[in-house]
Amino acid sequence: MTVARLMRMPEVAAGGTSAVLHEWSVAERAEFGAADVLATVETDKAVVDVEADQPGVVVKLLVPSGATVEVGAPIAVLGDPGETVGDVDSVLAALGVADAAATAPDPEGAPDQPASPDVPAALVPETVAASGLTAAPPSSNGHGRIFASPLARRLAREAQLPLQGIIGTGPGGRIVRRDIEAAVVARPAEAPLAAPAATFPGDASYTDVPHTPMRRAIARRLTESKQTVPHFTLRATIRVDALLALRTELAGIGTKVSVTDLLVKAAGRAHTAVPGMNAIWTPEATRAFTSVDVGVAVSTGTGLLTPVVRGVDRLSVGAISATVGDLVERARSGRLRQDELEGGSLTLTNLGMYGTEEFAAIINPPQSAILAVGAARQEPVVVDGSLAVASVLRVTLSADHRVIDGALAAQWMAAFVAAVEQPLQLLV
Repeated sequence: MTVARLMRMPEVAAGGTSAVLHEWSVAERAEFGAADVLATVETDKAVVDVEADQPGVVVKLLVPSGATVEVGAPIAVLGDPGETVGDVDSVLAALGVADAAATAPDPEGAPDQPASPDVPAALVPETVAASGLTAAPPSSNGHGRIFASPLARRLAREAQLPLQGIIGTGPGGRIVRRDIEAAVVARPAEAPLAAPAATFPGDASYTDVPHTPMRRAIARRLTESKQTVPHFTLRATIRVDALLALRTELAGIGTKVSVTDLLVKAAGRAHTAVPGMNAIWTPEATRAFTSVDVGVAVSTGTGLLTPVVRGVDRLSVGAISATVGDLVERARSGRLRQDELEGGSLTLTNLGMYGTEEFAAIINPPQSAILAVGAARQEPVVVDGSLAVASVLRVTLSADHRVIDGALAAQWMAAFVAAVEQPLQLLV
């Protein structure tokens, strides 16, 4: 007796109603072990690996790579290890689902023709190559028409690539996005083609770059933040000669840390000293946290991510450095988990490496504050009535006035400045 079970689209983002099935990591009839990655799912902010909770075999992939799927919808049929299924349609009927791969719209637009059951739509190029399969030539309707998804046609037009001669790896040999991307990479380097530029009145030129899901999410969340969160800001100028000297001493004994790492630790100390800052606004109540979790803004090729460092109040500076380094690396490679982007009450964003002296940042909801850090610069300062030169750093705290009053924010800023200007306390 066949024992099959449905794999459903998980809720990888809290409150999310849908996600993009970015890529399958397995092919039909392939066996997998517990904790093996079956697929990667794309949310607004990250690409998340979906792992198997037990060993099994892939009976049927129900949706293709690139498809947007509602949370809880079936995406595959799985069986026990070694199980073979002869009549997949009967299994689907018994499970109460249709073959979504044959009926769902193309992930890149409306289909030009029905998907062919002979070519699994979810196979990615690596899977095709590994299996030794040869992609079918593009299908036509007998009148010279080449079947390609709308997105593939647009990408080919922008890259000035003719569809003739491009081998399709989609259903029925249909040309899809990955085929255009592969053709662009394979195009001879000696004949680069510039992207076409559109014009508008005034003879100016421009290029439209389609919004990515991440960019749309950033725009939506930050617009909502400025419209609904009553921001107020505090600024401070901090002497950081001792902090920079400590960093140099730590490097001398083999512990390399960044200024950001030390400032994250200082923020943790300030939150411990002023616990009222470690809270966020919810529609029902002010939520106070016992653990100090601090987000760190990371610039990626597609937008800004804010992974969260957990338990900053309990971590050593070295442990914070290792954690931040790991989060930054995985943020830029698109391999953060959704839970690593959630939580905390404060984010630290540092633009000092670009020479920016001072700026104010927008709060990342539902957090209640964000600390903007500028570049450390040598400037004249007054010390005991005399003029001297010191390295100073300007910081700007943006706070949510629904949760944080001005006096509370000022107390926190004073605690933060003290921690930075007396950095030895960050090591104990």
